[in-house]
Amino acid sequence: MSIDLARRSSTASDRKIATLTGWLMVITFVTSIPAFFFLYAPVRDNPGLITGTGADPTASVALGAVLELVLIVASLGTAVVPYAIYKRYSEGLALGYVAARLVEGMFTAIGILSLLTFVYMRQEGTADAALGQAFVAIYDRAFLIGPGVVVGVSNGLILGCLMYRTGLVPRKLAMFGLVGGPLIILSGVAVMFDITDRGGALQALATIPEFIWELSFGIYLIVKGFKPAP
Repeated sequence: MSIDLARRSSTASDRKIATLTGWLMVITFVTSIPAFFFLYAPVRDNPGLITGTGADPTASVALGAVLELVLIVASLGTAVVPYAIYKRYSEGLALGYVAARLVEGMFTAIGILSLLTFVYMRQEGTADAALGQAFVAIYDRAFLIGPGVVVGVSNGLILGCLMYRTGLVPRKLAMFGLVGGPLIILSGVAVMFDITDRGGALQALATIPEFIWELSFGIYLIVKGFKPAP
């Protein structure tokens, strides 16, 4: 009787962890997409705003920074919250996933600081356009390495490998991570070597499998939770 109760309690706990992990994964989408494509766009597209000309981007950048701070916490949560479950099957992969998410968060933070400094220098009224270009370039490179290359290692290779090996989610679903992770890494490296343009068609296509994997993974955990591992 006590063994059955313990098993039921463990199953219920795992289901709660899976649901929370799924929501955290979804939050990473909700916070990252508006910040990059909309709220930071005025500064990224026009570094000359740092001189004080044009519309004031302060509110837009500040809101983007808040969203990305939430993104950092949610991203780390996707590794820390289910750590006890992942550890049962591979302590090395579970710990590696936490470490990779930490590194990703560090580069996201560098991007936040660069754009907040951009806004500060605009408010001071002493910066020129070249300095604005430098801050935007720092943000761009930090985004390329963190949410770009490192996420291919963390969510793509590490998480994809862990899920494929354990069968905690359907293996066909995990294959999107195993394929998408290397594609994101290779596309990021191609940008570093100036083989392809940042944000170009090649890099956009390379992100599709990873996008499907991360979003589907989050939704699957919310709806069904982790499958019983064989």
